[in-house]
Amino acid sequence: MSAGGRERVAGRGSADAGGRARRPRLARGDLLPRVAAPPPGPRSRALSRRLARLEAPGVNTVGGGPALLWEEARGANVLDADGNRFVDLTSGFGVALVGHRHPAVVAAVRRQAARLLHGLGDVHAHPARVELAAALAARAPMPDAAVYFAISGSDAVEAGLKTATLATGRAGVLAFSGGYHGLTLGPLAAGGRGDFRAPFAAHLHAHAVHLPFGCAVSALRRALERRTPGGSRVGCVLVEPVQGRAGVLLPPEGWLAELAAVARRHGALLIADEVLTGGGRASDTLFACTGEGVEPDLVACGKALGGGLPFAALLGRRAVLAAWPAGGEALHTATFLAHPLACAAALATLRLLGSSDHRRRRADLAAALAAGLAPFAELPGVAAVRGRGLLWGIELVADDGAVAWARRAAGEGVLALPAGERGRVLELLPPAVTTPRQLEAALAGLRRALPAASPGRGRTPR
Repeated sequence: MSAGGRERVAGRGSADAGGRARRPRLARGDLLPRVAAPPPGPRSRALSRRLARLEAPGVNTVGGGPALLWEEARGANVLDADGNRFVDLTSGFGVALVGHRHPAVVAAVRRQAARLLHGLGDVHAHPARVELAAALAARAPMPDAAVYFAISGSDAVEAGLKTATLATGRAGVLAFSGGYHGLTLGPLAAGGRGDFRAPFAAHLHAHAVHLPFGCAVSALRRALERRTPGGSRVGCVLVEPVQGRAGVLLPPEGWLAELAAVARRHGALLIADEVLTGGGRASDTLFACTGEGVEPDLVACGKALGGGLPFAALLGRRAVLAAWPAGGEALHTATFLAHPLACAAALATLRLLGSSDHRRRRADLAAALAAGLAPFAELPGVAAVRGRGLLWGIELVADDGAVAWARRAAGEGVLALPAGERGRVLELLPPAVTTPRQLEAALAGLRRALPAASPGRGRTPR
């Protein structure tokens, strides 16, 4: 084992009785990094080339070039197609908060698959859907809650925007620069990334207003008092408690509570986008807004709550969700809505997230992560280190610096994601099951992989 906790091996794995090469398998999920071939290795490259001929361009890459191909994942480990073993600081875009392939989630999915693999969407429900609706309503960050199931985070936000229009009679949306709410047309119009919106500007509605994240209360009041460019009053305010894809941006202390108060005074609903922060990733509570003392009218959730299966939901005040008309064809639905396997996985995940053991592990890892990242703020080329809970970002001085850093980190057996419109931030979202040894090895790998930069003093984390 190297000093940094990284083991290099020459082969892909041992041979079976017939002499055929056997790919390495993840026996556990608490293993240290092991690099067999500089990633992306030859098999990943070959498969990437093949996929590039089959898929639309720009899908399976990070900043261009061949991608890693994941073959197996467990706990905090990912194994790629070339036998490289990584410590995963991405959690699969934040999904694997309870760990990849958690045994309880896998067992729940297997039991459900043996009974009912697929139902009839919004027409005929199933028992797991009833149980999950009750579990989500009981854990919602607002009183007397009801549930609107969705199939993705973007879909949940879309349902939230439609709910606000129905409930208030206003089409206007107040959102924030840098915000990421999904890439379907409704959430895209409210999104704060101009590079995502620009190619589709002709299709986006003119009722979204954007302000800087964390702006002054006076600016919020003015925006809520005016009409949008499309001529509508603002019916909802859409906000992430922590902006993730913008580069892990934290609002000023107390700002979310002020935002909620101003919205209510002006008759606008507050929609918290907790697709990334929910599940306890950015708070010691299930939803980050609760930790801020805020009761939103609606909250979009997903990612971690599905335990690895596609799942999302919109939770909201029953009186607000009652704005949807009953009877007739559903006005917002999907074939795989509240899919039986996803419901089973979500129920198992909610039980895990609420257990005292898992809450303790999240808290311990969050404290270790904050302490381990603090020294990065003093490294040359680092502009800032910031985060909360198990959601952190390291901002570099150089544009696109985090893209190169993520590539180099993969060579050290560590997976991390570049973030921010200018590619300056390395976003870290470790699974809660990451062990102290894995975290130590991953942070050492990140430090070795940090691109050379002109000296500069970083800011302390906040």
